[in-house]
Amino acid sequence: MPKLETQELDRDSRAPYREVGRSVPRLEGAAKVTGSAEYIHNLRVPGMLHGKICRSSVAHGRIVGIDSSAALAIEGVHAVITIDEVLTLVANPYYGPAFHDQPILAHGKVRHVGEPVAVVLAADPHVAEEASNLVEIAYEPIEAVFDEVAAARPGAPVIHDVLKPAGMFTDLKYLQGRSGTNVALDARVRRGDVVRGFAESDRIFEHTFRSGKVMHAAFEPIVSLAEMNGHDELTIHSATQSPSFVRSEISRLLGWPENRVRVRTAFLGGGFGAKLYIKLEALVAVCALIVRKPVRIALTMDEQFYTITKHGATVRIKTGVKNDGRIIARQVETFWNGGAYADIGPRVTQKSGFTAAGPYDIEHVALDNFAVYTNEPPAGALRGFGISQVSWAYERQADIIARTLGIDPLDFRRRNILREGRPHVTGTRISNLEIPGVLDLLSDRMEWDRPFDRGTGTIRRGRGLALGLKACISPTTSVAIVHVYGDGSCAVHCGTVDMGQGSDTVMAQVAGEVLGIRAESVQVLHPDTSSTPYDMGTLGSRSTFHMGHAVRMAALSVRAQLLEIAGRAFGVDPTDLACCDAAVVCGDGRRLTLRELMLERFAMQAGNVVGVGSYAPSYEKANPETGQSPDITPFWMLGGAGAEIAVDMETGRINVTKLVNVADVGRAINPSIVERQLIGAAIMQAGFTLFEEMILIDGQVLNASLADYKIPGFLDLPEDLSAAYVEIPHENGPFGAKGVGETGVFSPAPAIANALYDAIGVVVTDLPLTPERVLRAIRKAEGRPMEDD
Repeated sequence: MPKLETQELDRDSRAPYREVGRSVPRLEGAAKVTGSAEYIHNLRVPGMLHGKICRSSVAHGRIVGIDSSAALAIEGVHAVITIDEVLTLVANPYYGPAFHDQPILAHGKVRHVGEPVAVVLAADPHVAEEASNLVEIAYEPIEAVFDEVAAARPGAPVIHDVLKPAGMFTDLKYLQGRSGTNVALDARVRRGDVVRGFAESDRIFEHTFRSGKVMHAAFEPIVSLAEMNGHDELTIHSATQSPSFVRSEISRLLGWPENRVRVRTAFLGGGFGAKLYIKLEALVAVCALIVRKPVRIALTMDEQFYTITKHGATVRIKTGVKNDGRIIARQVETFWNGGAYADIGPRVTQKSGFTAAGPYDIEHVALDNFAVYTNEPPAGALRGFGISQVSWAYERQADIIARTLGIDPLDFRRRNILREGRPHVTGTRISNLEIPGVLDLLSDRMEWDRPFDRGTGTIRRGRGLALGLKACISPTTSVAIVHVYGDGSCAVHCGTVDMGQGSDTVMAQVAGEVLGIRAESVQVLHPDTSSTPYDMGTLGSRSTFHMGHAVRMAALSVRAQLLEIAGRAFGVDPTDLACCDAAVVCGDGRRLTLRELMLERFAMQAGNVVGVGSYAPSYEKANPETGQSPDITPFWMLGGAGAEIAVDMETGRINVTKLVNVADVGRAINPSIVERQLIGAAIMQAGFTLFEEMILIDGQVLNASLADYKIPGFLDLPEDLSAAYVEIPHENGPFGAKGVGETGVFSPAPAIANALYDAIGVVVTDLPLTPERVLRAIRKAEGRPMEDD
């Protein structure tokens, strides 16, 4: 009997796929539109207390005393929790994914303005808020440091006396406990001989680029609710991107086995990295255990400015080139402002730092990256994981070099890009990365070879482009379970958190493709550590690749079992069968629906067919002295952007008239979702480029509200905003796919700034490109600086 086509086909063959490559409408769309979708922020439980946090008013100081008597005198206040109460429950109250450096509540001293010092608990949130303002905290000030470069120097005020590595991640296990320094981690990459490379160069370019701190601005605030299960178990309902990590960290803090801690989440109203690792979970957990009642803490938007930010960074970049534009040598020093607590900053420093040479083939490279503590609010992951800070530097300098040498910026990049099979500066060879294709698509969408209107009078026009490269974070693990129930319906259990990126729909498409069923009929269960298996976290554009693999493998296990059941029923070899249209079909035309198969197996509507899939890609830890590894990442991400702008020479205001965001996506599981990811990323990054900036003075955020901190609105969008992608299936990706959630944030900022440089020939090195900053640069170039320059 001839074998039917299965779905294990050549990766370049597009014809057999039915679910993969289909723009399935988002499965949760109706629930979100009707308001029935679950969000942790809306959750209430009987007997719940609300917590309001009392925060530090100084950037660095010893806590002399806490007087909560006035707060406790308010009717309705149940308790005021300080570190003293926490220590009765947790002997070592410090947590963190890289270092155990952050206390559940301030312990002995505070390290940034806004640090939690105490929590007031009351049944009425308004009562708790009123009482929180009455808690009096006395401090003995300590000298503070806010600039990342100054903080890294010997002799700077030391923020942490001793650092205790967490040992959570394999690639960070070389971290050492340190004292007497604010440098939490220094990561380096060495290739060739950079001194010789500069000596062989015809021209050398040196610049310093800076980007300030910005905020994630997810509309659902950070929120957690903890409640007891009986007398010795705990459930934490949290808007978290990493429920598995939260469970393991809370278990460690309490000294409990993981099976006594349950962490569940629902849809997230945005995350962008702000809701990774521990944020409020440890605090609500200990409060609930102390008062033996459910405790909920939800941050206001203002409080989020003091909870987690994007790293500010200073990038010093020195590049040697030949007169024909070939890059010979590059040296980069990057200082990352991690704020008072490391969070995942060391991993940002390491993973983004080794891409600081850009997507270019450079023989001689020296990269040094420093994760630095300062007395500002903590910094952690934000969409792009540090790549936008370094691409801002290397892509801005690329245009400066190209135009100084009289080379078209597009041609300059084509002369220097990494190509298939060539080694990246880390020693890992480039594979499954379509840099030439992205440049070609970008050139086409920007109509780069056509004449361009440069503007006249006070309005000048320019255009620019940029690239950005990122290595997917590694090593990480994902596990998934796929169920087929007694009636033939299907569910996927996985720990990937849908925070608006459409992961539920993509996982349903992957399972549906393998099992021959429509994605719309697959249920994807939200993460709950009591029923969904381990996932490292929803971050770093890893979910489609890692969890997609795990779901695919789990579905393949289910499919093999279904084919075996059908093979016995039909009296044929299971390899002669295929899953199609919610049934198993035989080459002679016979078919059994999934429901009929379950009846065949269990003789009634009962039982389950269950498959488990686990995926952890190969990885070889980099040499800490040289940064070299033959296997540094499971896949590379590449993004490109092109921008056209008009700038008002009298005000410095930039109007982005066209913005194109381009990516190499491997294979688009859901083309519509991919396009929306790239459009959304472009809008987000446009805000960071043009006006979003946390204004800090002595550690105090002066614009800590959405009334003062502006994010993009509809009137800020370019008239021509579009996305496009190159689709060359990745040989190791699930159905050829790889992650795309971050790819769109790598390049818009330098593309817009390069367009400004093209328009007026003025170099602006600091983000954001506010009208004032641009006007100051224009006036300085004209020889008539503004009075306070």
